[in-house]
Amino acid sequence: MKTLKLGICGLGTVASGVVNVLNRNREEISARTGCSIEIIQIASRTKKDNCDLTGIDFTTDLNAVVTNPEVDVVLELIGGYSPAKELVETALQAGKHVVTANKALIAEHGNELFALANSAGVSLCYEASVAGGIPIIKSVREGLAANDISSVAGIINGTGNFILTEMRDKGRDFEDVLKEAQALGYAEADPTFDVEGIDAAHKLVLLASAAFGITLQFKKAFTEGISKVSTDDVNYAEELGYTIKHLGIAKKRGDGVELRVHPTLISKSALISKVDGVMNAVVVTGDAVGDTLYYGAGAGSEATASAVIADVVDVARALVAGAKPIVPGLGFEAEALKDTSIIEIGDVVCPFYLRVMATDAPGALASITSIMSKHGINIDSITQRENEQVGDMTPVIMLTHEVKEDVVNLAISEIEQLSNTAGVVVKHRVAQF
Repeated sequence: MKTLKLGICGLGTVASGVVNVLNRNREEISARTGCSIEIIQIASRTKKDNCDLTGIDFTTDLNAVVTNPEVDVVLELIGGYSPAKELVETALQAGKHVVTANKALIAEHGNELFALANSAGVSLCYEASVAGGIPIIKSVREGLAANDISSVAGIINGTGNFILTEMRDKGRDFEDVLKEAQALGYAEADPTFDVEGIDAAHKLVLLASAAFGITLQFKKAFTEGISKVSTDDVNYAEELGYTIKHLGIAKKRGDGVELRVHPTLISKSALISKVDGVMNAVVVTGDAVGDTLYYGAGAGSEATASAVIADVVDVARALVAGAKPIVPGLGFEAEALKDTSIIEIGDVVCPFYLRVMATDAPGALASITSIMSKHGINIDSITQRENEQVGDMTPVIMLTHEVKEDVVNLAISEIEQLSNTAGVVVKHRVAQF
């Protein structure tokens, strides 16, 4: 039986999970691959006791792993941009396959790294970069390969989903729940990547490329976080039959691709609206299969390790078959990838939720609806919350029909200038599933 030798850079949560799962399921994995898989070296700044390293060479030198001639596959599990990028480049140039869970690295530098892997005739695998244990990349890239995929949308950051779930179910405010998320280890000390949507945007870019055959274009993705979502708006959405989720949405249009992350109202009848806590879910729409939903743990030691090892299994099977990588990294042959235009957020068309504080006096609602009408915005519903008056101001809640965002923004700017309104008009987009 052939042996595939692994070297791991990093020994954090995911790497320790990889060690534990491989040790526990070694026979099962070998039976699936026809190959023995062994970790021969691990590099990390510190040696931890959360996994059994018996028989594994441990070093603090990360470069030792990527330059080790005995290592067939390098698992880059340290995260971040540097030295991760340099380590991956060195490994690929040395003809080693690379498996990573580093969504930021692939989203921002993937185009060049995939080109390097392609020229070296090796695999650069990244299943664990998106949605933890959910095999979403393989599902999009391989399971749905017969489909013309029109959209991919999902809850792909567990931290944000946990916060919004707590705000909805317990009436807590954002800052309060964020502190708990940090205490539970769901959010980092600096939670910016999670709560401002950067983490989700990294993942969405990878999903969009695999779904649509486009180059990775992270810098063009629109990103809006949840830090300004209020408990009031969460409650109003619930009363209107919606729940607010932090979604990543990639949608193919005739003039380009929408690539956006933002708080979104979803009908409570939609399955994805019921995905709570730290769980993830992705809806993929293809012309042959229609809507498909993928649900599971979006993070965690062994859930993410499951995805890492699934990539290792692919490499092992190719080794046994004596073949080069069969499936292109992004699911499309390199020469077929397109530099498709990314749609500006102002050109996105969808329904909107708007909340404005207006005087509880004759003519206030009329002045607001007059502006909406002037801009051709059809109102689906409008409610004045007279029992929630603050001073002489009352919340007015509106749901619009589909309309271009730039048009809504023009109307909002005029509404905010009215003498009988006060403060900023709150705006959230609505998604229809």
